[in-house]
Amino acid sequence: MKTKALLAALAASAATSAFAAPETYTLDPSHSQVIFSYDHFGFSTTYGMFSGFEGEIVFDADDPTASSVSVSIPVMNMFTGWEQRDGHFLSDDFFGASDGDLVTFVSTGIEVTGEDTAMITGDLTMNGVTQSVVLETELNQAGAHPINGAPLIGFDATTSVLRSDFDLGRFAPAVSDQVDIAISIEATQPE
Repeated sequence: MKTKALLAALAASAATSAFAAPETYTLDPSHSQVIFSYDHFGFSTTYGMFSGFEGEIVFDADDPTASSVSVSIPVMNMFTGWEQRDGHFLSDDFFGASDGDLVTFVSTGIEVTGEDTAMITGDLTMNGVTQSVVLETELNQAGAHPINGAPLIGFDATTSVLRSDFDLGRFAPAVSDQVDIAISIEATQPE
């Protein structure tokens, strides 16, 4: 994680204490997306996304490994760009989704790997199945929001999962079992 930048930003917002207390950031759903892609019969790469989700990051400047992330994504917010595919993914062939069904991620550990990078391990729950996954994460920037001045942080992360691990493996391996995931989020401290 960009420890120096985060320490400076958090120290400025917590100047009244000798040690920076953990700071809570709320995800900005208008600037946070999860993009997924998979191989379709070897002919093309198909993409989809989730957006409009909720979550928070608790960052501990004194001990970044004690930080945490939790995210909830409504399954019904999936978008692939083709209405029939969206309907198929939400059908009993895959998610069997209905209103209120969520994909969730809750971190279980953070390993700082560089000045602005970390491996975030967590429990990903999808389709009623929970598996441990690791997000390769990079801090893009930490600082004041350019319009309202609120503390703001932004991260990108990547990982891969196997659909079959979540009982979503229909048509594998012709349609690849592996799904690559790219995440980009902004999070701000509540006013």
